[in-house]
Amino acid sequence: MLNTELFKNLVKWKLFDLIIASLEVVYIQDFLYRPIEKLSTANNHWNPKIIENKEPLIKVQFEPKRLYIKPIYFEQEIPSSIKFIYLREGVYRRLKQALGMLPEQYSFILYDGYRPFQVQQSLFEMFSQSIKDKQPHLTKDEVHKETLKYVAFPSIEPTRTSPHVTGGAIDLTLGDCDGNALDLGTYFDEMSVKSATRYFEDHPMDNEVALKNRRILYNCMTAVGFSNYSEEWWHYDFGNLSWARRVKLENVQYGPVLADLQNNDIKEFRYV
Repeated sequence: MLNTELFKNLVKWKLFDLIIASLEVVYIQDFLYRPIEKLSTANNHWNPKIIENKEPLIKVQFEPKRLYIKPIYFEQEIPSSIKFIYLREGVYRRLKQALGMLPEQYSFILYDGYRPFQVQQSLFEMFSQSIKDKQPHLTKDEVHKETLKYVAFPSIEPTRTSPHVTGGAIDLTLGDCDGNALDLGTYFDEMSVKSATRYFEDHPMDNEVALKNRRILYNCMTAVGFSNYSEEWWHYDFGNLSWARRVKLENVQYGPVLADLQNNDIKEFRYV
């Protein structure tokens, strides 16, 4: 014979679970599925002052079913690339906050964080050559301008510091619980007009799944203070020059960091 009180409690618990599930659906629809706003581009005439706060670079740790590490340039054997992903301490903290907002069926997959200056140089040369090969009619200046859409010029100068060289930039995507990348419309680092963050906002019927996934990624990241680079759905900044230029702040807390490398890892680093 079924205990009446136990039955009532089971019903209450079941209802509670249903309510929580319903609230999660509403949360996803009302917040994470919000359309991506018109993105502000960095004003390169806005020159914030770098006041280096000397936060350390922290190695990002793998978290089962939630946070996956895939150092893409090491896997591609780019010269001087590192086999781990490092971020400034404050950036890592915000990444964890964004992860906490992500429903449990999703994960983050990190492709890149801090980028040694040597890697920035290699990538700029590679992208430039690729554009030359695909569009041989372009002039030298046009190739340079097109290259800058997809990779920052390698620099540690205060007015043009490369974002990843500061440890204040992240390249990432959404994954499932097993770390399989979801559909966000293009491959990482794809040189395509579809790589622009809002592309599917303007062309929603092209790929409705990618549209929703980009919204989830964007809304999680921007809710905790990151800003997105409008030409790349995967790139987010905090505390560096690019970020300050988008949000119009007077000071920058993360300047360039130079690293000495050993066995494809950071042996030691110093602030410039």
